[in-house]
Amino acid sequence: MSGTSPGPEHRILVVGAGYVGLTTAACFAHLGHDVICADIDRAKVASLSAGVVPIREADLDRLVAEGIAERRLRFVISAESVAATCDFVFVCMPTPLRADGETELSYLLAALDSVAPRLRPGSVVVTKSTVPVGTAPKIAAALGRTDVALASNPEFLREGSAVADFLSPDRIVIGAEDLSVARRVAALYAGVEAPVILSDPTSAETVKYAANAFLAAKVSFVNALAAVCEAVGADVDTVLAGVGTDHRIGSAYLQPGPGWGGSCLPKDTRALVSVANDAGYVFDLLEGVITVNEQQLDRVVAKVARMVGGEPGTVTDPDAGDGASGSVDLDGVAVAVMGLTFKAGTDDLRGSPALRVAERLGASGARLVAYDPALVNLDDRPDIVSQLPAALDVRGSAFEALHGADVAVVLTEWPEFAALDWERAASEMAAARVVDARNLLDADQLRAAGFAYEGLGRR
Repeated sequence: MSGTSPGPEHRILVVGAGYVGLTTAACFAHLGHDVICADIDRAKVASLSAGVVPIREADLDRLVAEGIAERRLRFVISAESVAATCDFVFVCMPTPLRADGETELSYLLAALDSVAPRLRPGSVVVTKSTVPVGTAPKIAAALGRTDVALASNPEFLREGSAVADFLSPDRIVIGAEDLSVARRVAALYAGVEAPVILSDPTSAETVKYAANAFLAAKVSFVNALAAVCEAVGADVDTVLAGVGTDHRIGSAYLQPGPGWGGSCLPKDTRALVSVANDAGYVFDLLEGVITVNEQQLDRVVAKVARMVGGEPGTVTDPDAGDGASGSVDLDGVAVAVMGLTFKAGTDDLRGSPALRVAERLGASGARLVAYDPALVNLDDRPDIVSQLPAALDVRGSAFEALHGADVAVVLTEWPEFAALDWERAASEMAAARVVDARNLLDADQLRAAGFAYEGLGRR
């Protein structure tokens, strides 16, 4: 479906052509607005201008091509050169977490500094980046413009479904000190069916952190519950089926796994803990959520050790320095790592629990061979290769990775792994063993194929 404007067309500048910025630009163009997306990466701008999307995301390439063809979307290098022509400026810059637990705002503030002198009087600057609670005054100070309005419009985009999440969201949250400004931003979403929540900027910033922190807590609870099920002899699949039917709880995010990760949840949970501490509140509950997530990574590695007859011991965290008191001994064990991306449907490795488990396996002496459906032809992906441990041997197919392996560990929930011919896999492997850290596989089918199988919390 081509983009048609439901109302007056506005010119929107999106600063940053990363994951959030590119999705925002393409979707606003689809809604009928005139959108300019700016980025300092010349190669990326040239590629996007030719309709080549550098990230794996459903429907995004189609919307970018549509926007370019209908002349509603274009890409430029200099945001300053076009800022004066735009009614709205959406700032979509990265805000990574620093080593000290604070959020890095320098990229966002630099972007604001570059466009501030050029902004059209009466225009609206909208923060789309995830920022710490209380950042709005810093943004106002960085702009230094009393004739420009400010708003916060946090994103709630899930990788793999970002376009659908933008065009069919659960809610649209907009915070501004002047609600008339919030309404102007809300009008840009005309044609999108979703509740619109208007608030002050601080509340809007808190909504984003609170949502991700709650999701992290839900996943950590399920992983801890899986450990309880193993201890008492219950079956986690049955338990969660019973729990998820309660409408107060729901079934979403009730699935054990190797831990939560990605580019948002780890950063946002830690940032909320930091914000709370700075404000004088010790967020013990969320600290526990983070601790359980670290334990889950260790539990998966320990399961691999038990599967090959080793002693679980204390898992070595490659980022922990010399503080570890012991380690799992997997010296020379060939491990087939099935999946490296943080979730299926994306090629993103940022904060991937699968990659963190792989790193711990490698630090424990394992010889790692991996396969991920999104990470093939890596000769053309230096951005991906730079994020992988040097000792990790990535193969082009599942069976190449499984060949000669002493044990396989499923770490990403790719449907391809559930549909794999595991009888053939058993014949390829040195020993038919699998640790299913996603509870993705049919345990009975695997055991019938001769596998020693272990999932999370399954009887």
